[in-house]
Amino acid sequence: MTYVAETLTNLAAQTGFAFLKPGNFIMILVAFVFLYLAIAKGYEPLLLVPISFGMLLVNLYPAIMEEGGLLHYFYLLDEWSILPSLIFLGVGAMTDFGPLIANPASFLLGAAAQFGIYGAYFMAIFMGFTGKEAAAVSIIGGADGPTSIFLAGKLGQTAIMGPIAVAAYSYMSLVPIIQPPIMKFFTTEEERKIKMEQLRPVSKTERILFPIVVTTVVCLVLPTTAPLVGMLMLGNLFRESGVVKQLTETASNALMYIVVIILGTSVGATTSAEAFLNVATIKIVVLGLIAFCVGTAAGVIFGKIMCKVTHGKVNPLIGSAGVSAVPMAARVSQKVGAEADPSNFLLMHAMGPNVAGVIGTAVAAGTFMAIFGV
Repeated sequence: MTYVAETLTNLAAQTGFAFLKPGNFIMILVAFVFLYLAIAKGYEPLLLVPISFGMLLVNLYPAIMEEGGLLHYFYLLDEWSILPSLIFLGVGAMTDFGPLIANPASFLLGAAAQFGIYGAYFMAIFMGFTGKEAAAVSIIGGADGPTSIFLAGKLGQTAIMGPIAVAAYSYMSLVPIIQPPIMKFFTTEEERKIKMEQLRPVSKTERILFPIVVTTVVCLVLPTTAPLVGMLMLGNLFRESGVVKQLTETASNALMYIVVIILGTSVGATTSAEAFLNVATIKIVVLGLIAFCVGTAAGVIFGKIMCKVTHGKVNPLIGSAGVSAVPMAARVSQKVGAEADPSNFLLMHAMGPNVAGVIGTAVAAGTFMAIFGV
């Protein structure tokens, strides 16, 4: 009888119920909400499904993120900056840089949208974060998950990498919810209806030279950006050269999706109740949201300035695409513009600032690394 009792006790001690705490149930509920948004509402399911499922796994079985657990080794690839760099390779292979080449002024909109990052940096310092912590947190404002992970790893902020990554990817996924109210607040109905002239054709030579020139210039000025900018431009060179179609297809499809699975699941698995439910995490999430909102607003406001300077030739809505969430932010610019005028087509115009935002966020990360001598 004693043997049976001991056996049942041991079995009970090995079930998930034995170590689940109230915080775990809260995070499990959050995971369910994220899954609902991804599956039922379609909010960037490629990101939210693996992230939310990783969140569910780690709160059901915390040991999966401990040394020896599967997701622990996935997460090491994040810390070593391997997965963020591979994501940039895939983004470059998937993205048409033509709109940015055709309208170089888009760089200004991409730069303006980075204002949220630098503003959040000083806010984080004021709230008690160290310089490196503040830099790692503020980069969330670019709505760029890979860059957020990359910078946190390079600055040695692995303790807060989980909340930073989850916040960045969450805001990337929620771009269609967060951005439209800000865009409408800072623009008038007439401005949202502005139709922009068709972009000029971009030659193949320009398309091939662009990634080479950008890599050379940016890496000479900020060598620390080489892993991100270099991989982004290499992927784009694959695409535009036309001589390595197999590499382009692999980088933009199979490799990209494999990396998204591993990175998304491991990022979600950093949200154990012990690591996530604390005051520091709340500060990070709030600061990231402020940075993202300010960046969106700054892009739209600068778009209004360009609208005035060009006598109404620039629709201010494309400024919101200056954040790094490519191509989600560009799609939102198109959607809001089409709501004002169904015949308005802003997507390709918005892709210019969107691509510029990817480069701008990487440059911002490189700037922080240079400041701290990393």
